[in-house]
Amino acid sequence: MDFHKDVLKLDCEREIDRICSFIVHHVREVKRNGIVVGLSGGIDSALAAALCVKALGRDRVFGLILPEKESSPVSAEYATKHAEKLGIEREKIDITPTLEAFGTYQKRDDLIREVFPEYDSAWKSKITLPADLLSTESLNFFTLKIDDGKGNIKSARLNKKMLNGIVAATDSKQRTRMMHLYYYAEKMNYMVCGTTNKTEVIEGFFVKYGDGGVDIEPLSHLYKAQVYQLSEHLGVIREIIERPPSPDTWSFEVNDEEFYFRIPYGKLDPLLYAWEHDVPAERVCEVMDLTQEQVNRAWRDFNAKYRATKHLRQLPPTLE
Repeated sequence: MDFHKDVLKLDCEREIDRICSFIVHHVREVKRNGIVVGLSGGIDSALAAALCVKALGRDRVFGLILPEKESSPVSAEYATKHAEKLGIEREKIDITPTLEAFGTYQKRDDLIREVFPEYDSAWKSKITLPADLLSTESLNFFTLKIDDGKGNIKSARLNKKMLNGIVAATDSKQRTRMMHLYYYAEKMNYMVCGTTNKTEVIEGFFVKYGDGGVDIEPLSHLYKAQVYQLSEHLGVIREIIERPPSPDTWSFEVNDEEFYFRIPYGKLDPLLYAWEHDVPAERVCEVMDLTQEQVNRAWRDFNAKYRATKHLRQLPPTLE
């Protein structure tokens, strides 16, 4: 398979028509009246909503904006502005009370205090992976970082038990959002639209029965670079296009590269495409001006994440 710098470039009009036909077909097939989209203020959900409007019309698309107390303040602002531009009906629901009732923040903060006893719930926290995989070989170990709001930042490497507990608490945010999306979808006889792109699907960057629990996935064949191409073509607002991609589930700001991928999207997507399509490493080095070791390092990381998250992409095993 040929591999070149424009390998991910799309014929936008053709691709939009193809996705819209896909959306219309599946909505009709299950006899639903429309689609609910969770609008996060990020580019994936913005594109998904724009495609649904183009496919079904604005009157059959409902936007749900679901902030919580640790969301970035601009998330709901951008989501609202984009929904207004699309002309769709929308509703904003603060899910903080639901998360507090479940104990999301308390469960996580109790674990953080096992690492940093002085941690205060008013402080900020996040977890990150080692930066810049292409420059330095390192394992995928997570680091907990806290900020007391006075310029004092502390870090500590997490063991598996601590990491699992913090992630389990945090993942309840995505699952709570999905509960709200399905409430409205069932109430309105709508489908729930997924917003996970191919880069995220392959590497398992989504929550099972959270943002991964949906009725239709119109973006899961698109690399992140292609999400940006279609978003530009469909006129997604500039604030969202220019916003750094982020999971937006941590009080301490963190972007996708820092939190999970370890490679900037500009290099991540072509490398992932080459890995998926068995492009010879020598050709990748030539096109991307990388060394053999850098390519091998990225591919080892892809293999490890793909294997570790295999269960997320599958239905539950059965005996039949």
